Amino acid sequence: MKAVVHEGQTGLSGLVFREIEEQKIGFGEVRVKLKSAGLNHRDLFVLNRHTPDQGSLIIGSDGAGVVDEVGEGVTNIAVGDEVMINPGLGWKEKTDAPPQGFEILGHPFHGTFAEKVVVPADNVVAKPTYLTWEEAGVLSLAALTAYRALITRGKVQAGMKVLVPGIGSGVATFILQMAKAEGATVYVTSRSKEKCESALEMGADKAFDSNEDWAEALNGEKMDLVIESVGAATFNKSLEQVRPGGTIVTFGASAGDDVQINLRAFFYGQLNLLGSTLGSGEEYKEMVVFMEKHQIRPVVDKMYPIEDFAAAFEKMNKAEQLGKIGFYIED
Repeated sequence: MKAVVHEGQTGLSGLVFREIEEQKIGFGEVRVKLKSAGLNHRDLFVLNRHTPDQGSLIIGSDGAGVVDEVGEGVTNIAVGDEVMINPGLGWKEKTDAPPQGFEILGHPFHGTFAEKVVVPADNVVAKPTYLTWEEAGVLSLAALTAYRALITRGKVQAGMKVLVPGIGSGVATFILQMAKAEGATVYVTSRSKEKCESALEMGADKAFDSNEDWAEALNGEKMDLVIESVGAATFNKSLEQVRPGGTIVTFGASAGDDVQINLRAFFYGQLNLLGSTLGSGEEYKEMVVFMEKHQIRPVVDKMYPIEDFAAAFEKMNKAEQLGKIGFYIED
Protein backbone atom coordinates (compact mmCIF):
# COMPACT_ATOMS: atom_id res chain seq x y z
CA MET A 1 0.00 0.00 0.00
CA LYS A 2 1.04 3.64 -0.39
CA ALA A 3 1.73 5.80 2.65
CA VAL A 4 3.46 8.93 3.95
CA VAL A 5 6.50 7.50 5.69
CA HIS A 6 9.05 9.19 7.94
CA GLU A 7 12.52 7.68 7.71
CA GLY A 8 16.21 8.38 7.20
CA GLN A 9 16.41 11.78 8.90
CA THR A 10 14.53 13.94 11.37
CA GLY A 11 12.25 16.79 10.36
CA LEU A 12 10.21 17.41 7.21
CA SER A 13 13.05 16.26 4.96
CA GLY A 14 12.54 12.71 6.25
CA LEU A 15 9.02 12.42 4.77
CA VAL A 16 8.42 10.36 1.63
CA PHE A 17 5.33 8.99 -0.12
CA ARG A 18 6.02 5.40 -1.13
CA GLU A 19 4.90 1.80 -1.14
CA ILE A 20 5.12 0.03 2.21
CA GLU A 21 4.05 -3.40 3.40
CA GLU A 22 0.54 -3.64 4.87
CA GLN A 23 0.26 -4.23 8.60
CA LYS A 24 -0.76 -7.68 9.81
CA ILE A 25 -4.05 -7.84 11.69
CA GLY A 26 -4.05 -9.36 15.18
CA PHE A 27 -6.52 -10.56 17.80
CA GLY A 28 -9.10 -7.90 18.69
CA GLU A 29 -8.05 -5.63 15.83
CA VAL A 30 -9.68 -4.31 12.67
CA ARG A 31 -8.24 -3.01 9.42
CA VAL A 32 -9.71 0.18 7.99
CA LYS A 33 -9.44 1.18 4.36
CA LEU A 34 -9.09 4.93 4.77
CA LYS A 35 -10.99 7.52 2.79
CA SER A 36 -9.62 10.62 4.50
CA ALA A 37 -7.20 11.67 7.22
CA GLY A 38 -6.44 14.82 9.20
CA LEU A 39 -3.19 16.68 9.77
CA ASN A 40 -2.39 17.91 13.30
CA HIS A 41 0.38 19.95 14.92
CA ARG A 42 1.33 16.71 16.61
CA ASP A 43 2.42 15.36 13.24
CA LEU A 44 4.96 18.18 12.99
CA PHE A 45 6.30 17.41 16.48
CA VAL A 46 6.58 13.69 15.65
CA LEU A 47 8.97 14.49 12.81
CA ASN A 48 11.52 15.60 15.40
CA ARG A 49 10.72 12.94 18.01
CA HIS A 50 10.99 10.04 15.58
CA THR A 51 14.66 9.36 14.87
CA PRO A 52 16.30 7.41 12.01
CA ASP A 53 17.40 4.58 14.31
CA GLN A 54 13.72 3.83 15.09
CA GLY A 55 13.03 2.64 11.54
CA SER A 56 10.29 3.68 9.11
CA LEU A 57 7.06 5.13 10.53
CA ILE A 58 3.72 5.92 8.92
CA ILE A 59 2.61 9.09 10.66
CA GLY A 60 -0.88 10.51 11.20
CA SER A 61 -3.45 10.22 14.01
CA ASP A 62 -6.82 11.12 12.43
CA GLY A 63 -8.72 9.05 9.91
CA ALA A 64 -12.02 7.64 8.73
CA GLY A 65 -12.92 4.87 6.33
CA VAL A 66 -14.49 1.47 5.80
CA VAL A 67 -13.61 -1.69 7.74
CA ASP A 68 -12.25 -4.26 5.27
CA GLU A 69 -11.07 -6.97 7.69
CA VAL A 70 -11.77 -7.96 11.29
CA GLY A 71 -9.51 -10.02 13.52
CA GLU A 72 -10.33 -12.91 15.81
CA GLY A 73 -12.31 -11.95 18.90
CA VAL A 74 -14.05 -8.99 17.23
CA THR A 75 -17.82 -9.40 17.43
CA ASN A 76 -19.29 -5.89 17.33
CA ILE A 77 -17.76 -4.68 14.06
CA ALA A 78 -18.28 -6.05 10.56
CA VAL A 79 -16.59 -5.70 7.20
CA GLY A 80 -18.21 -2.75 5.41
CA ASP A 81 -18.85 -0.67 8.54
CA GLU A 82 -18.15 3.04 8.05
CA VAL A 83 -16.04 4.24 10.97
CA MET A 84 -13.97 7.02 12.52
CA ILE A 85 -10.78 6.26 14.41
CA ASN A 86 -10.10 7.29 18.01
CA PRO A 87 -6.32 7.95 18.03
CA GLY A 88 -5.87 7.37 21.77
CA LEU A 89 -4.45 3.88 22.42
CA GLY A 90 -4.83 2.22 25.81
CA TRP A 91 -7.07 4.77 27.57
CA LYS A 92 -10.57 3.35 27.80
CA GLU A 93 -12.34 4.74 30.89
CA LYS A 94 -12.70 8.43 31.79
CA THR A 95 -10.06 8.77 34.49
CA ASP A 96 -8.21 11.70 36.07
CA ALA A 97 -5.16 11.01 33.90
CA PRO A 98 -4.15 8.56 31.17
CA PRO A 99 -3.01 5.12 32.37
CA GLN A 100 0.55 3.87 32.10
CA GLY A 101 1.29 2.86 28.52
CA PHE A 102 -1.09 5.34 26.90
CA GLU A 103 0.00 6.23 23.35
CA ILE A 104 -1.37 8.13 20.37
CA LEU A 105 -1.67 6.63 16.90
CA GLY A 106 1.07 7.79 14.55
CA HIS A 107 3.99 7.50 16.98
CA PRO A 108 5.37 5.12 18.08
CA PHE A 109 2.87 2.97 16.13
CA HIS A 110 2.00 3.31 12.43
CA GLY A 111 -0.68 5.91 11.76
CA THR A 112 -3.30 7.01 9.28
CA PHE A 113 -1.47 8.68 6.38
CA ALA A 114 -1.83 5.48 4.37
CA GLU A 115 -4.32 3.56 2.31
CA LYS A 116 -5.05 1.27 5.27
CA VAL A 117 -4.46 1.18 9.01
CA VAL A 118 -4.82 -1.54 11.67
CA VAL A 119 -6.20 -0.48 15.07
CA PRO A 120 -7.82 -2.12 18.11
CA ALA A 121 -11.53 -2.69 17.56
CA ASP A 122 -12.21 -0.52 20.63
CA ASN A 123 -10.73 2.42 18.74
CA VAL A 124 -13.33 2.67 15.99
CA VAL A 125 -16.84 4.11 16.23
CA ALA A 126 -19.58 4.39 13.65
CA LYS A 127 -19.27 7.46 11.45
CA PRO A 128 -22.22 9.79 12.08
CA THR A 129 -24.26 9.99 8.90
CA TYR A 130 -24.46 13.80 8.95
CA LEU A 131 -20.68 14.10 8.49
CA THR A 132 -18.97 13.92 5.11
CA TRP A 133 -15.91 11.70 4.72
CA GLU A 134 -13.72 14.80 4.70
CA GLU A 135 -15.20 15.99 8.00
CA ALA A 136 -15.11 12.57 9.65
CA GLY A 137 -11.48 12.04 8.72
CA VAL A 138 -10.13 15.23 10.27
CA LEU A 139 -11.97 15.64 13.53
CA SER A 140 -10.94 12.98 16.06
CA LEU A 141 -7.79 14.23 17.77
CA ALA A 142 -8.80 17.88 17.84
CA ALA A 143 -12.44 17.30 18.84
CA LEU A 144 -11.53 14.87 21.62
CA THR A 145 -8.87 17.25 22.96
CA ALA A 146 -11.41 20.09 22.91
CA TYR A 147 -14.14 17.99 24.57
CA ARG A 148 -11.98 16.89 27.50
CA ALA A 149 -10.44 20.34 28.04
CA LEU A 150 -13.74 22.22 27.85
CA ILE A 151 -16.33 19.81 29.21
CA THR A 152 -14.62 17.16 31.33
CA ARG A 153 -11.94 19.40 32.84
CA GLY A 154 -13.37 22.89 32.38
CA LYS A 155 -16.95 21.87 33.23
CA VAL A 156 -18.35 24.56 30.96
CA GLN A 157 -21.98 25.53 31.61
CA ALA A 158 -24.56 27.82 30.06
CA GLY A 159 -23.97 31.46 30.93
CA MET A 160 -20.25 31.10 31.60
CA LYS A 161 -17.75 33.47 30.04
CA VAL A 162 -15.05 31.57 28.16
CA LEU A 163 -11.85 32.94 26.62
CA VAL A 164 -10.00 31.05 23.87
CA PRO A 165 -6.63 32.64 23.03
CA GLY A 166 -5.17 31.87 19.61
CA ILE A 167 -8.24 30.94 17.58
CA GLY A 168 -7.31 29.13 14.38
CA SER A 169 -6.27 25.63 15.30
CA GLY A 170 -8.62 22.69 14.93
CA VAL A 171 -8.89 22.32 18.71
CA ALA A 172 -9.61 26.01 19.28
CA THR A 173 -12.36 26.10 16.65
CA PHE A 174 -13.98 23.02 18.23
CA ILE A 175 -13.80 24.67 21.66
CA LEU A 176 -15.59 27.71 20.25
CA GLN A 177 -18.31 25.57 18.68
CA MET A 178 -18.76 23.33 21.72
CA ALA A 179 -18.84 26.20 24.20
CA LYS A 180 -21.47 27.99 22.15
CA ALA A 181 -23.48 24.77 21.94
CA GLU A 182 -23.45 24.67 25.75
CA GLY A 183 -24.74 28.24 25.94
CA ALA A 184 -21.51 29.98 27.00
CA THR A 185 -20.39 33.46 25.98
CA VAL A 186 -17.14 33.02 24.05
CA TYR A 187 -14.32 35.48 23.46
CA VAL A 188 -11.34 34.68 21.21
CA THR A 189 -8.02 36.25 20.23
CA SER A 190 -5.79 36.02 17.16
CA ARG A 191 -3.01 38.03 15.54
CA SER A 192 -4.90 37.53 12.27
CA LYS A 193 -7.74 39.90 11.40
CA GLU A 194 -9.13 37.29 9.00
CA LYS A 195 -9.23 34.62 11.71
CA CYS A 196 -10.98 37.02 14.09
CA GLU A 197 -13.59 37.76 11.44
CA SER A 198 -14.08 34.05 10.74
CA ALA A 199 -14.48 33.34 14.46
CA LEU A 200 -17.24 35.95 14.68
CA GLU A 201 -18.98 34.26 11.75
CA MET A 202 -18.71 30.95 13.66
CA GLY A 203 -20.49 32.46 16.65
CA ALA A 204 -17.81 34.06 18.83
CA ASP A 205 -19.26 36.92 20.88
CA LYS A 206 -16.08 38.97 20.60
CA ALA A 207 -12.79 38.55 18.75
CA PHE A 208 -9.78 40.80 19.19
CA ASP A 209 -6.12 41.09 18.26
CA SER A 210 -3.80 39.11 20.55
CA ASN A 211 -1.44 42.11 20.62
CA GLU A 212 -4.09 44.41 22.11
CA ASP A 213 -4.46 45.17 25.79
CA TRP A 214 -6.70 42.23 26.76
CA ALA A 215 -8.28 43.90 29.79
CA GLU A 216 -9.22 46.90 27.65
CA ALA A 217 -10.49 44.71 24.80
CA LEU A 218 -12.70 42.82 27.28
CA ASN A 219 -13.93 46.06 28.90
CA GLY A 220 -12.75 44.81 32.28
CA GLU A 221 -14.85 41.64 32.14
CA LYS A 222 -13.32 38.65 33.86
CA MET A 223 -13.64 35.09 32.57
CA ASP A 224 -15.09 32.05 34.32
CA LEU A 225 -12.93 29.80 32.16
CA VAL A 226 -9.90 30.23 29.91
CA ILE A 227 -8.76 27.40 27.64
CA GLU A 228 -5.04 27.91 26.96
CA SER A 229 -2.92 26.23 24.33
CA VAL A 230 -0.51 28.93 23.19
CA GLY A 231 1.84 28.72 26.17
CA ALA A 232 4.46 31.23 27.31
CA ALA A 233 3.43 33.96 24.87
CA THR A 234 -0.08 34.34 26.31
CA PHE A 235 -0.29 32.39 29.58
CA ASN A 236 0.06 35.33 31.97
CA LYS A 237 -2.28 37.45 29.88
CA SER A 238 -4.81 34.62 30.14
CA LEU A 239 -4.28 34.27 33.87
CA GLU A 240 -4.96 37.98 34.39
CA GLN A 241 -8.39 37.63 32.73
CA VAL A 242 -9.66 34.87 35.05
CA ARG A 243 -12.18 35.95 37.67
CA PRO A 244 -11.50 35.18 41.36
CA GLY A 245 -12.26 31.49 41.81
CA GLY A 246 -12.19 30.90 38.06
CA THR A 247 -10.39 28.22 36.06
CA ILE A 248 -7.70 28.02 33.42
CA VAL A 249 -7.28 24.77 31.49
CA THR A 250 -4.12 24.24 29.45
CA PHE A 251 -3.58 21.53 26.87
CA GLY A 252 -0.70 22.87 24.77
CA ALA A 253 2.34 25.11 24.60
CA SER A 254 2.96 25.98 20.97
CA ALA A 255 4.73 29.22 21.95
CA GLY A 256 6.93 27.92 24.76
CA ASP A 257 6.78 25.44 27.64
CA ASP A 258 8.27 27.48 30.50
CA VAL A 259 6.08 30.05 32.24
CA GLN A 260 6.74 32.21 35.30
CA ILE A 261 3.65 33.33 37.24
CA ASN A 262 2.90 35.56 40.22
CA LEU A 263 2.12 32.88 42.77
CA ARG A 264 0.68 35.27 45.35
CA ALA A 265 -1.83 36.67 42.85
CA PHE A 266 -2.69 33.09 41.94
CA PHE A 267 -3.50 31.87 45.43
CA TYR A 268 -5.17 35.09 46.58
CA GLY A 269 -7.32 34.83 43.49
CA GLN A 270 -8.37 31.29 44.50
CA LEU A 271 -7.69 30.25 40.91
CA ASN A 272 -7.79 26.73 39.47
CA LEU A 273 -5.14 25.54 37.01
CA LEU A 274 -5.87 22.26 35.22
CA GLY A 275 -3.90 20.30 32.67
CA SER A 276 -5.54 18.26 29.93
CA THR A 277 -4.48 16.08 27.03
CA LEU A 278 -6.52 14.24 24.40
CA GLY A 279 -9.10 12.02 26.19
CA SER A 280 -10.34 8.51 26.88
CA GLY A 281 -12.35 6.12 24.74
CA GLU A 282 -15.35 6.83 26.97
CA GLU A 283 -15.01 10.56 26.32
CA TYR A 284 -14.58 9.93 22.60
CA LYS A 285 -17.99 8.26 22.48
CA GLU A 286 -19.50 11.06 24.57
CA MET A 287 -17.94 13.59 22.19
CA VAL A 288 -19.45 11.92 19.13
CA VAL A 289 -22.92 11.94 20.76
CA PHE A 290 -22.47 15.60 21.76
CA MET A 291 -21.43 16.63 18.27
CA GLU A 292 -24.28 14.72 16.64
CA LYS A 293 -26.80 16.26 19.05
CA HIS A 294 -25.64 19.78 18.20
CA GLN A 295 -24.76 18.98 14.55
CA ILE A 296 -21.25 20.32 15.03
CA ARG A 297 -19.02 20.01 11.98
CA PRO A 298 -15.28 20.55 11.87
CA VAL A 299 -14.11 23.70 10.15
CA VAL A 300 -12.13 22.33 7.21
CA ASP A 301 -9.57 24.79 5.89
CA LYS A 302 -8.25 22.72 2.98
CA MET A 303 -8.09 19.12 1.78
CA TYR A 304 -5.12 17.79 -0.22
CA PRO A 305 -4.54 14.57 -2.15
CA ILE A 306 -2.33 12.43 0.11
CA GLU A 307 0.53 12.57 -2.40
CA ASP A 308 0.60 16.38 -1.95
CA PHE A 309 1.51 15.96 1.73
CA ALA A 310 4.42 18.43 1.48
CA ALA A 311 2.12 21.37 0.68
CA ALA A 312 -0.16 20.46 3.58
CA PHE A 313 2.73 20.28 6.04
CA GLU A 314 4.06 23.63 4.81
CA LYS A 315 0.66 25.28 5.40
CA MET A 316 0.46 23.78 8.90
CA ASN A 317 4.04 24.79 9.70
CA LYS A 318 3.24 28.41 8.81
CA ALA A 319 0.04 28.33 10.94
CA GLU A 320 -1.93 29.67 7.99
CA GLN A 321 -4.99 27.48 8.54
CA LEU A 322 -8.30 28.16 10.22
CA GLY A 323 -9.59 24.84 11.45
CA LYS A 324 -8.46 21.54 9.98
CA ILE A 325 -6.18 20.49 7.13
CA GLY A 326 -6.85 17.06 5.69
CA PHE A 327 -6.01 14.49 3.05
CA TYR A 328 -8.08 12.66 0.48
CA ILE A 329 -6.90 9.06 0.46
CA GLU A 330 -9.55 7.29 -1.62
CA ASP A 331 -11.77 9.01 -4.17
